[in-house]
Amino acid sequence: MVRGRLLTHWIRGDHVGPSPVDRARPGSKHHLIVDRHGTPLAVTLTGGNRHDVTQLLPLLDAVPPIRGLRGRPRRKPRHLYADRGYDFDKYRRLLWKRGIKPMIARRGVAHGSGLGKVRWVVERAFAWLHQFKRLRIRYERRADLHQGLLELACSLICLRRLRTVR
Repeated sequence: MVRGRLLTHWIRGDHVGPSPVDRARPGSKHHLIVDRHGTPLAVTLTGGNRHDVTQLLPLLDAVPPIRGLRGRPRRKPRHLYADRGYDFDKYRRLLWKRGIKPMIARRGVAHGSGLGKVRWVVERAFAWLHQFKRLRIRYERRADLHQGLLELACSLICLRRLRTVR
């Protein structure tokens, strides 16, 4: 599941852009791809004015190999669930070329596509990320520091998930 979440705060620096929903205040956006259990696989940081779909392929490329029981590790997921923000035919074709079945809600179609059953997983992952105050409101001017904190938070979430699985 892929999703982007917008953060607005009075900051300047890299990866900051005018928010399209909050009176053009400067903000940043976290883009996250998770597995079916909500474990973060890859995360990126962009300006608030960047569209979510622009980060779809870079996030897929950043996913590490998926280890199985035997044989070569999988390099890609079988399915990709996403909301209406990712509904572009160009990206659907690119996903099919990579051997990934896109399960993306259609724009302009009434709700009830069934993605609500799986969307809560990525929303919960964002809730886990934003329990860290430094990620909920961006105070750092340098994007590399905020990206580092974002990756550290993802590592902590993965560690907590491993402790509960045992």
